[in-house]
Amino acid sequence: MAESVPRRSHPRRKPISSWPIHAVLIVAAVIMVVPFVWQILSVFKTTSEVTRIPPTIIPADFSVHSFETFFSTVPFWSMFAVSTGSLVLRVVGQVTVAALAGYAFARMPFRGSNVLFGLFIAMLMVPSQLFLIGQYQLIRDLRLLDTLPALAIPGLFSAFGTFLMRQAFLNMPKDYEEAARLDGANPFQVFWHVMLPMARPMLAALTVLTGLYSWNDLLWPLIVSPSGENRPLPVGLAGLQGQFGTDYPTLMAGALVCSIPLVIVFLVLQRQFFAGIANSGLKG
Repeated sequence: MAESVPRRSHPRRKPISSWPIHAVLIVAAVIMVVPFVWQILSVFKTTSEVTRIPPTIIPADFSVHSFETFFSTVPFWSMFAVSTGSLVLRVVGQVTVAALAGYAFARMPFRGSNVLFGLFIAMLMVPSQLFLIGQYQLIRDLRLLDTLPALAIPGLFSAFGTFLMRQAFLNMPKDYEEAARLDGANPFQVFWHVMLPMARPMLAALTVLTGLYSWNDLLWPLIVSPSGENRPLPVGLAGLQGQFGTDYPTLMAGALVCSIPLVIVFLVLQRQFFAGIANSGLKG
């Protein structure tokens, strides 16, 4: 009987320690949080404390005078209504258009679809400022200057949103779609009742990204609101920066107040947002 050859024992690899990764992440998190903490502390400082060298970290007297100055200087509630209305119109319109276009590119192939989608992607390489003159002329010809729809119409169409939704539908299995068609569902019913509910994480991600861009948009509202009517909050914040000096505590207070709605939206949709980004094909 042949003598069995003993197997060589391979040395076990030592597990790689994860503390360097954690240390790097902690340092990066601190670097990202420090400006926000500095903004909050600056709200309660005086102008002299903000501009003092070396800087004053902790204010000597925590005062809320900057909030009072901000609300008395900026028509907050009217601008907040304009910002909210523009955000809702842009988010609803862009999510709807991007979902329909992304589903068509992913599940309804037609002649020239790859070329057309390539043109969509090529639009991402073009600076948005190049379209300002044409968009302004279109809004002017439609007689929509100084109106709420003028703020939202250019944002209804997004090549990036179409790309995200196409990636979401491409990653979905075809079994559900084929089963719905066997049951007699038409293409729109398949899209609305089967595919769209499965794309909720990506819809949440697109909602957050579109809302962030819409809320912080400054240049376009200045162009389409020449008379000063129907201007959003970023325009009001920009008006706080004076030519010969800036009241930084008031400016920080306004920025803090204006960022609260976005923080709330992100906290509500954060789980769907991260799930949508992870499944979009942008990871790695």
